[in-house]
Amino acid sequence: MRTPAVMPAEWLAALRLGGAAVLVAVIMAARHGIRRPTRHDLPILFSVGAIRLAVVTTSVFAALRFVPPGRSSILVYASTLWAAPIAAVVLHERLTALRVVGLALGCTGLVLLLEPWSLDWSDGRTVAGFGLLLFASIMSAATTVHVRAHSWRGTPFELMPWQLGVAALPITLLAFALHGLPHVDWTLPTVGIVVYQVALASTFAVWGAITLMRSVPAISANLILMAVPVVGLLTSIVFADESASTAVALSLMLVLGGVGLGLLSDRRGAVVVPSP
Repeated sequence: MRTPAVMPAEWLAALRLGGAAVLVAVIMAARHGIRRPTRHDLPILFSVGAIRLAVVTTSVFAALRFVPPGRSSILVYASTLWAAPIAAVVLHERLTALRVVGLALGCTGLVLLLEPWSLDWSDGRTVAGFGLLLFASIMSAATTVHVRAHSWRGTPFELMPWQLGVAALPITLLAFALHGLPHVDWTLPTVGIVVYQVALASTFAVWGAITLMRSVPAISANLILMAVPVVGLLTSIVFADESASTAVALSLMLVLGGVGLGLLSDRRGAVVVPSP
């Protein structure tokens, strides 16, 4: 089911992030109270909230007007292409032989899944959609490196309600400016979509992704996240009637092989989880 048929993409993004902020705040209040972020954590709060969540989410949701959802997830998670050189320069991460081979296999698999030769590049809407996704991919890679480089005082979960709130505010203002108050037919499928976006796609997924980025090198974190579009494409084939080709099976093996080599490289390198 495509999101534009339910509500404007910007309003769905606002509900997704704002609802997740409320959900995490309620959980924290019930456990040990909401903790204010320290001044030291403000840069990572705005990096994750304003850039990775607000800018990347808005760009992806806007691009969904022009390109299929499966291909959208593929291009966004190709951020490893950009994370590798950024991490090598900023974090001095080594591009080991296993990482290079894993990166090559994974990116080859993503290209096969993307099938750029099957798209109509003379259509300006297609170009605009992929331009937005490329921008989102670069921003995602940059924030991955920042998450790894930052010396955290609070935990990812403690900072989540603030990061989600920082992300939700500008998207809500943008949604209101573009569409006014949304007119939504709150059917059971619509409620299910919003609940999924809030509880799983935002709350659980953001916490898991940030925790992953802190625990392993930035290059490897992005290699692992390359497995996400595999699930995205399969889901899109089932629920959004997106076409599949015979190259899909080979693509899956290449992506998963690349992820496996990245993990093997980390195991040999004895990765240490940074202390908060």
